[in-house]
Amino acid sequence: MNRIQIKKALLIAAALAVTSTAAAAGKLEIFSWWSGDEAPAKDALIKLYKQKYPGVDVIDATVAGGAGTNAKAVLKTRMLGGTPPDSFQVHAGQELIGTWVVANRMEDLSSLFKAEGWNKVLPQDVIDLISAKGGIWSVPVNVHRSNVMWYNPAKLKAWGVTPPKTWAEFLGTCAKLKAKGVAAPLVVGENWTQQHLWENVMIGTLGPQGWRDLWAGKLKFTDPRVVQGFTNFGKVMDCANKDASGLSWQQASDRIADGTSAFNIMGDWAAGYFTTTKKLAPNTGFGWAPTPDTRGTFVMLADSFGLPKGAKDRTEAINWLKLVGSKQGQDTFNPLKGSIAARTDSDLSKYGTYSKSAAADWKTNKIVGSMVHGAVAPESFTSAFGAIIDQFVASKNAQGAAAAAQQLADRAGIGK
Repeated sequence: MNRIQIKKALLIAAALAVTSTAAAAGKLEIFSWWSGDEAPAKDALIKLYKQKYPGVDVIDATVAGGAGTNAKAVLKTRMLGGTPPDSFQVHAGQELIGTWVVANRMEDLSSLFKAEGWNKVLPQDVIDLISAKGGIWSVPVNVHRSNVMWYNPAKLKAWGVTPPKTWAEFLGTCAKLKAKGVAAPLVVGENWTQQHLWENVMIGTLGPQGWRDLWAGKLKFTDPRVVQGFTNFGKVMDCANKDASGLSWQQASDRIADGTSAFNIMGDWAAGYFTTTKKLAPNTGFGWAPTPDTRGTFVMLADSFGLPKGAKDRTEAINWLKLVGSKQGQDTFNPLKGSIAARTDSDLSKYGTYSKSAAADWKTNKIVGSMVHGAVAPESFTSAFGAIIDQFVASKNAQGAAAAAQQLADRAGIGK
């Protein structure tokens, strides 16, 4: 090799070194509340991203606790302070649109949806949920079902009861179980899990159209039907454990697994917990049914990721969104999470028994959005509704709770 060739070789090597250094310097900060038992699904998705983009340093900025309540507080500080993460987990729908889209803090992802062909593989109900003001604002990674009642099949058989199909039947089953020495037939946890229960009782009371009307402002919280829903919720809570405020949703689920309680109303992330963490087999270690009076209704929520304006690592964030919305990404994430893919072309052979049943219901049931998990109500409502639930559980004043909820709805602009 002559001097010129050597010089060229050195220049090429130097260029490659610079390129490699630049690639290694790439960063991506992913902000979420998936921790503990929900972490394996997130970790699998991040691992897949690193395989596709090995030069990117992925920062897993997880804030644990309270179904995202702690994370949302941190996110608010960062968004208002002008230091947003590159992409963040958010419940699809009004939680994002009613908070950060209306504040002009998010990028419209319509062109990305078109380029990736997501409009063709996502159900229209999902597209509608994440659309507003002529744009599409987040990429859903999954669909969760809110209205699931979990139980231990062996314990129900031993107690001589079956999963109740109506709330009236539930109350009768509750009385029967108490007579058999089951102190708390229903197990609930901290405040947000009680709101989750309220939502399911209310949907069972109003029906799917009544629930839609409530969030469209066509049905007032002070309507007698809604007041009755609060009354029904109070009766159901009388079947619950007295130490609820000290339990996480996982700890509440544990009481189903160990047979302490008969029923728990929780979203289907519980399926991921039972199978992945507790190593329980579906239909034997744990069972499920639609919550009472909601058979034929699918109460949905979706975890999604958006692109905040001012993201420091925009290219890396867009690549993350592409992965989140891909068939490979969703079929990697959801079997571990206990959810189903938002896409309609997922490979169901990769999913467990529960998820296959949920996917079948998703195609045939009436679809309504969850309030507690951000689909139908803005954060200005959901963040304050917990106080109304706390006060109601203490007082059982249905009229007062309904009036307070209507005042909150008015302040949040629901129906306007």
